[in-house]
Amino acid sequence: MDKIRLGIVGAAGRGRSFKQACLASGLVEIRAVCDLNEVRLEEARQNLGAAEKYLDYREMLEKSDLQAVILGTPMPCHVPQAVAALERDIHVLCEVPAGVSIDECRQLTAACRNSKGVYMMAENYTYRKQNVLVRELVRRGLFGTAYYGEGEYLHELKELNEITPWRRRWQTGVNGVTYGTHSLGPLLQWLEGDRVTSVCCAGSGRHYRDPRGHLYENEDSCLMLCRTVRGALLKIRVDMLSDRPHAMTNYALQGTDGAYESSRAPGEPDRIWLRSRAGSPKAWLNLADLEAEFLPEYWKAGQAEAARSGHGGGDYFEVMDFLDSIRGRRPPPVGIHEAMDMTLPGLVSQESINREGAWLPVPDSRGWP
Repeated sequence: MDKIRLGIVGAAGRGRSFKQACLASGLVEIRAVCDLNEVRLEEARQNLGAAEKYLDYREMLEKSDLQAVILGTPMPCHVPQAVAALERDIHVLCEVPAGVSIDECRQLTAACRNSKGVYMMAENYTYRKQNVLVRELVRRGLFGTAYYGEGEYLHELKELNEITPWRRRWQTGVNGVTYGTHSLGPLLQWLEGDRVTSVCCAGSGRHYRDPRGHLYENEDSCLMLCRTVRGALLKIRVDMLSDRPHAMTNYALQGTDGAYESSRAPGEPDRIWLRSRAGSPKAWLNLADLEAEFLPEYWKAGQAEAARSGHGGGDYFEVMDFLDSIRGRRPPPVGIHEAMDMTLPGLVSQESINREGAWLPVPDSRGWP
């Protein structure tokens, strides 16, 4: 097949990170780039090897002969830009979260239903080696029945707020779990076929001010509890304000026959206990010791390219899956409904925290008209 004609939006920022994965695939022609930063746009065009550049996204869609776009843009742009492409039957790989409101998510879901284009959300943390390995162990039944999980995204970004003002509005300017898909996404893949039905959310108070002296609207640590269809309990903590070292990939999983806890500091191992692999008394194993036997072959084969692509290999593997979906090999692993499953709980948490932690239902996009 001919190479897929691709446009990258946000090309002077996050979008440029997809270059290595696109080149490694051998399946993509980066035809056009788009960014509001006129000063850096030409540099982005040259860096990504694109023939065309645009300051206006809709102009790019109208004038450039594109089959697919990658949206590496701020959160409030995701739904309008994805819908505009899908209305032209252009395939979309979009950064996280899928949308910033439930109404937006309804619009996006409707656009996907009415489009011939593939939609995939670029939740790259689901592709991290440790998360893929745990998913395979769960798939093979080594955890028994999984019933509890934890995900934490602890990423202090007060300075980044000032460089990228949209973060000050959409990540730390709204109370609740505003950026939870990195934490929730891997857990939902471990609980394959399950989804969150209700959430409650509470915060730890406000202890920091921005450079203008204003308290952040988002409480420092927001904790979201989730109940699933099958009765599992998930705990999600997101903290983008507390002064502390970053810890963006903390996870835990408990099942009837296994337990997993990711490392919490540099140099610590990811540890796992499996009933089938341990004697008595119970003792932790090093998760890495199970890679040779259980890490899926696609990850082993692609890990050299993945290491060059960023985000623990996530950028590479999500682009590969997106291209496979475009070519009809398989559905996208984080298609529209999986994207909603990962996004909607956080949006509902924002209402819950404003209602003093009330348990609130999470809609199922599969039932939306």
